[in-house]
Amino acid sequence: MSKKIKVLVVDDSPIMRKLIVDILKNDPEIEVVDTAKTGKEAIEKAKNLKPDVITLDIEMPEMDGITALRVLRKEVPQTKVIMFSSLTQEGAKATIECLTIGAYDFVPKPSSKSFSESIKKIEQDLIPKIKSIQPLKEFKPIYRPTYITPKIKKGIYKVCGIGVSTGGPQTLLKIIPELPPTFPAPILIVQHMPPFFTAQLADRLNSLSRLIVKEAEEGEPVKNGVVYIAPGDYHMEVKRENALVRIKLHKGPPRNFCRPSVDELFESLAENYNGNTLALILTGMGSDGKEGAKKIKEKGGVVLAQDAESSIVFGMPRAVIEAGLADEVVNLSKIPERLKELFGYN
Repeated sequence: MSKKIKVLVVDDSPIMRKLIVDILKNDPEIEVVDTAKTGKEAIEKAKNLKPDVITLDIEMPEMDGITALRVLRKEVPQTKVIMFSSLTQEGAKATIECLTIGAYDFVPKPSSKSFSESIKKIEQDLIPKIKSIQPLKEFKPIYRPTYITPKIKKGIYKVCGIGVSTGGPQTLLKIIPELPPTFPAPILIVQHMPPFFTAQLADRLNSLSRLIVKEAEEGEPVKNGVVYIAPGDYHMEVKRENALVRIKLHKGPPRNFCRPSVDELFESLAENYNGNTLALILTGMGSDGKEGAKKIKEKGGVVLAQDAESSIVFGMPRAVIEAGLADEVVNLSKIPERLKELFGYN
């Protein structure tokens, strides 16, 4: 039997602590090692217990979750911290702050008044994120590409599509702010997040970048040098109207349990930009983006994937790489310069 994942549960609410503990105790791969009701108590117990994962409420008295997180990142840097956040504008802003300073991921607090629905929602969101900390086995970095392509061309791409999930905010912060204000193409991003959170992420990136970064709006024209982030709970596509390309948002069925979906965006880019599409698949759980990457390759476009070493979770890049759809596997530290080079920026 494999080693259990040790979890420390931190929340000032006795009801929430019990709810989270009861959910986690039902999973044979997870062990709740203790609970804490304040940030200070969490720090002391984390130093002694050295858990694999801490679930940490953002809104707590005495020491809030953001302050506690900053200390935990210094005291127990190997421990993954998953934040619990309210589905409000204030909660979203605090969550983006936590993700950019090193939180592993977050789980929205359920808004349903039904106790049974709350249990189900937390279970669906939290357990896969806890289990994603385990290293993936049997990854073979040497693969046979499904599509044999010539050396990647430079300066021909008219659009950049990015798909990202777990670990996305801190990863995007190492890419988008490094790009020049005259980047010669639009950048469209699907980051798996609920409403409020995508707007806060766009605002954070915009404040730190030379490019314009915004949450995408229905019908707006797609312009070079602008970064569009899909709004939470909406698929984002593009639609060509003669020489003009516009954003199209819709609430079609989730794909890969996701809305927005990377596949929806990538397939749309392939249909509208053909071989002038460059896609980048970054850190995240699952395989969203694989089918879209296949469509991009079929249309003659290029797909880059983040490498295992620099991915916080190697699920999405791995799915694309093992399917033979990645033209190039790139370390996060090299991605900004590689994008500038491939888009012919001088």
